[in-house]
Amino acid sequence: MNPVLNDFSIQVATVNGSGSQTANTVLLRAIFQMGIPVSGKNLFPSNIAGLPTWFTIRVSRSGYLARRKVTDLMVVMNPETAAQDVASVGPGGVIVLNDQIQVPPIPEDRFVYAVPMKKLIDPITQDVKLRRLVVNMIYVGVLSELLGIAEEEIERALDAQLGRKPKALALNHQAVRAGWEWAHDHLQKRDPLRLERLNQTAGKILIDGNTAAAIGAMFGGVTVVTWYPITPSSSLVEALVDHLERFRKDPETGKATYAVVQAEDEIAAIGMVLGAGWAGARAMTSTSGPGLSLMAEFAGYGYYAEIPAVIWDIQRIGPSTGLPTRTSQADIQFVHGLSHGDTRHPILLPSSVEDCFTFAMKAFDLAERLQTPVFVLSDLDLGMNNWMSDPFAYPEQPWDRGKVLDEQALAKLPRFERYRDADGDGIPWRTLPGVHDPKGAYFTRGSGHDEGARYTEDPETYQRVMDRLARKFETARTLVPPPVIEDVEGAEVGIIAFGSTHWAMVEARDQLAAAGIRTAYLLLKALPFTPDVECFVRAHPRVYVVEQNRDGQMADLVRLEAGAEAGRIRSVRHYTGLPVDAQSITDEILRRERGAPARGAGAAGTRETAPVAGEPSGSQAAPTKRVVEGVSR
Repeated sequence: MNPVLNDFSIQVATVNGSGSQTANTVLLRAIFQMGIPVSGKNLFPSNIAGLPTWFTIRVSRSGYLARRKVTDLMVVMNPETAAQDVASVGPGGVIVLNDQIQVPPIPEDRFVYAVPMKKLIDPITQDVKLRRLVVNMIYVGVLSELLGIAEEEIERALDAQLGRKPKALALNHQAVRAGWEWAHDHLQKRDPLRLERLNQTAGKILIDGNTAAAIGAMFGGVTVVTWYPITPSSSLVEALVDHLERFRKDPETGKATYAVVQAEDEIAAIGMVLGAGWAGARAMTSTSGPGLSLMAEFAGYGYYAEIPAVIWDIQRIGPSTGLPTRTSQADIQFVHGLSHGDTRHPILLPSSVEDCFTFAMKAFDLAERLQTPVFVLSDLDLGMNNWMSDPFAYPEQPWDRGKVLDEQALAKLPRFERYRDADGDGIPWRTLPGVHDPKGAYFTRGSGHDEGARYTEDPETYQRVMDRLARKFETARTLVPPPVIEDVEGAEVGIIAFGSTHWAMVEARDQLAAAGIRTAYLLLKALPFTPDVECFVRAHPRVYVVEQNRDGQMADLVRLEAGAEAGRIRSVRHYTGLPVDAQSITDEILRRERGAPARGAGAAGTRETAPVAGEPSGSQAAPTKRVVEGVSR
């Protein structure tokens, strides 16, 4: 049997609230410390405890970070889902089973290791609550022996996770040791899955997108944070609070130089952000789809009254309450025009944890330069799951505070009109509260106003203001981050993606190349689109827009941008709530390129299939590429 080395998927099925997250994080971190590229995805229910949860570790010597479509190794720890968990493992797959759990007969072409979890935990503790938590560390020990995870790396990972809790650390060490020793003495290795040290993670970090965004917001100079808790955005503000408490206090007085307010609801949260932005603070909030619904009127107010604000939307499944703990990219069109009337908001689209860090800073610069609310659309997969990344670069550029008149500049003006476009870019000058010169005062209103901020219902004046706001949106095209374009000579197929879908696209393009289809690629970073998007569409006869929503929302926006070339656009969609996998994208594009009939709906038009142990991840051979920022000409 040929070994499957450093290239498979591990899934752990447990009960939510059972403490498995600590065990799974130790496992993930230990593999990462061995120099092997990994990513971790937690599929958890939207209640506090009791329902099933699954944690997936993707191990990829090729560095792929997207969810793998198949499960090569399943750890079965939940009696309620044991039957379906076992059934999800295909021929050649590996099952590590708590022998207390009853399961249907397992086909002989699976590798099954039954572990006496109860027997192993008995000598460690008799405390019922502790047994429920610590038993998870036994499968960590078993997997370490079966897969070849270095003992010292498990020890390091445990210390990193529990080093501040010596009693818990000692107890968990015993459980891991019990699993190790039992597996060594009683299990005969029969399956092909194996881990061996590589040197591909040196200098890299593991971090989730919400934490990365929190660090970026702190570096970006945030001083006011308002929020109302909602999954999956809450951890962004929670992480930000921790960092602000550590780094943003006056060294002499010890007093906070920031304000964090948990509002009574999302309406109040966005209202406070706009008030703080109007006063000159760098202010933000973080929410998800249902919270955005409540923010719609205030978002329109910020757009029309021209007030800087930053709003993070960590997207989840909808409509209504939807599936709070499943990922999605279905807020695009809703956010782009959030409010009634003619409204268009700039949107940043982070695709990596590094983007989350960088865009958290960029959003404040854009909001103040454009004097408007700026939205950052992450998602649950990017925001709450662990991703491998290079360390973030320390910011070198000063903050862009935009067109703000200070006392000296204001004194030189014969008069000041808050909403007058003096430069032709659609962006007026503003003053901040507290200026001494009385001509710097103006009335901020969400109702009809002229260039001098005076109330009016004059039709021509309203049209002038709206036309200027449209010019400002065109200016935004020159300020938002441009797409990243990867040209491939002779490629007839172009692919457009954004956000966390990018990581499945990296792998899918390699799979398509192995199948003989050369693809060019455009990774969107923001709305409004830069001219690169139209150029990219014109350059390729067939362009697939890959996204995680039912209706192809981004594909529709690209069609509008492409004008006469809209017929080139094709939509590939994934909307199961699970993070998109590469194979589903590849299968759908291959089907269309080869003219095969459509299959069932769901993940890119396909259904999930049974896993095959050691399934290849796609060829790494690729045609000559040119990676550029912005226009690919």
